[in-house]
Amino acid sequence: MSNKDLLDNIKKLRELTGVGFKDCKIAIDETKGDIEKSIEFLRKKGIAKASKKMSRTASEGLVLVKEEAGKAALIEINSETDFVAKNQNFINFCKELSEINFKVKSDMKRLNDTQMENGILVKDNLVNLIAKIGEKITIRRADYYDNNDGQNFFYVHSALDKGIGKIISLVKLDGIVQGKNDIIGNKIAMHIAASNPLALDKDGIDKKIVDKELEIIKAEITNSGKPLEMAEKISKGKISKFLNDNSLLNQIWIMDPKKKVTDILKENSVAQELKIISFIRYKVGEGI
Repeated sequence: MSNKDLLDNIKKLRELTGVGFKDCKIAIDETKGDIEKSIEFLRKKGIAKASKKMSRTASEGLVLVKEEAGKAALIEINSETDFVAKNQNFINFCKELSEINFKVKSDMKRLNDTQMENGILVKDNLVNLIAKIGEKITIRRADYYDNNDGQNFFYVHSALDKGIGKIISLVKLDGIVQGKNDIIGNKIAMHIAASNPLALDKDGIDKKIVDKELEIIKAEITNSGKPLEMAEKISKGKISKFLNDNSLLNQIWIMDPKKKVTDILKENSVAQELKIISFIRYKVGEGI
């Protein structure tokens, strides 16, 4: 690794973790420049805590939602820079793509093979746009929600235009009384956008994620010098908090810290129990 690459990696790691130069250099050296492993290394040493900054990526672009007659479709289109994400040609392409995505019910193959308004297929227009703008552009993912087993509600965080933003969340609810308490659907979607749950309940969280978090927690406690039996007890408490913080039903309600999401569902149940059937959250570039 060149000196410039080393310094660039250290700078990036410092931005992600808030840890000092010396410790970041040690982590980079230990992991041979792997940023993700460096973050894990620092957390195990108890130097860096998990932070929202760690979820940042270099990927940019837009997420869009199209809703009609209770049905909804989401799509994410990525660009290399935020500058391109604000380019009107890119935005127009994304808007038309969102309309097509709804019509083809988020079938990516059909999407790519659909003609756009200019008579050219989506996949060919994509190539032309890349050539024109000079950046890599990708259609990353898409999801479609019908209204057969519930009602769909969505929230666009910091909307740039109707149905366009950097974060979009959608929740499907059963038990809603139309026109009476459906406003709660939008509030739950807003909560999802803000709190980023990993699953509906504790059992739904990927075991690999839980095991990795437990490994980090145990290593951090052990490295702090606490005895093994104490480390086991503390780690159980911490992993329990992690599960609660990341499962939607157990999360603290963003609009009232004295309540959980389950309390809000009970309070808003009318003729029948209000249930969350499913949910999804799109954040530009997340997970890439």
